[in-house]
Amino acid sequence: MKRIGLADTTFARVDMARYARRALQAAGTGFRLVTRTVPGIKDLPAACRALFDSEGADLCLALGMPGRAAYDQTCAHEASLGLQWAQQVTGKPIVECFVFEGEADTPAALEALARRRAEEHALNAYRLLFRPHELSRRAGEGLRQGFPDVGPVRRVI
Repeated sequence: MKRIGLADTTFARVDMARYARRALQAAGTGFRLVTRTVPGIKDLPAACRALFDSEGADLCLALGMPGRAAYDQTCAHEASLGLQWAQQVTGKPIVECFVFEGEADTPAALEALARRRAEEHALNAYRLLFRPHELSRRAGEGLRQGFPDVGPVRRVI
């Protein structure tokens, strides 16, 4: 049985792990969820590493919501670098799912964006483990997590 790690933060304004969990459970079986919640976005790389090392996760989904301030954007960048490093040293995938507060104008829009992005990234994580051929078929399709898909660029000859 595979293990999917969910790492989230208390800093986020939306419980993205709840939406990711629901999407994963609706996607199929053959996995167990292991979770870790940390204070902030910069703590996500260590949380994912712990899920790999201590919980035997095969893949992690890192869920975070940086604030609007320039400092928060810098923290998100540093966290992203840490997640990339953790992938390299473990040889296991981490699906990064960040929702920036500035991406939405209202609390309701922010909630909807966070829900949709968490669900869509969770499904991509599921596909990485169980249905990688589905991802291959979707290559070049202009899919966007959290926003409407833009579609592929079709060159007319």
